[in-house]
Amino acid sequence: MDIEEILHATINELLNMVGVEYDRVTITQDENDEYHLNIESENPSLLIGYHGDNIHALQHILKVLCWKKLPNTNFNILVDVDNYRKRQEENTIKLAEGRIEKVRTTGKPQRLPAMSSYFRRKIHTLCMGPGYEDIETHSRGEGADRHIILQLKR
Repeated sequence: MDIEEILHATINELLNMVGVEYDRVTITQDENDEYHLNIESENPSLLIGYHGDNIHALQHILKVLCWKKLPNTNFNILVDVDNYRKRQEENTIKLAEGRIEKVRTTGKPQRLPAMSSYFRRKIHTLCMGPGYEDIETHSRGEGADRHIILQLKR
């Protein structure tokens, strides 16, 4: 079995074990050997959980199970439900872009709300790309209060 087949079999088994009904699981692979699983469901809120907590837990369990089945294989897994994470990512990027414009207009640093390491990494990566040479980012805080400060480069 290849990685994709093992991912399909494992997520199907896991969802059936917990008794969650779903319509379909779509798996895509990106250029960094990251596998994106999107679960389509009639009741996505059960799989998403409060602020995506259930998605994170499901993703963690799936990673552990698949890594045990495929030792010495280097790949990452990102679980989404009805494109919830994708929409959250788009909203987070829009928020950051708005705050970046405010930084450029006022010259004052802007604090983004606390967010997961995944979304913080997306913002840091965005600001390292073309068109953002004048912006720098810093993560501050601890645990659930960790957030990003956007400011003009000195």
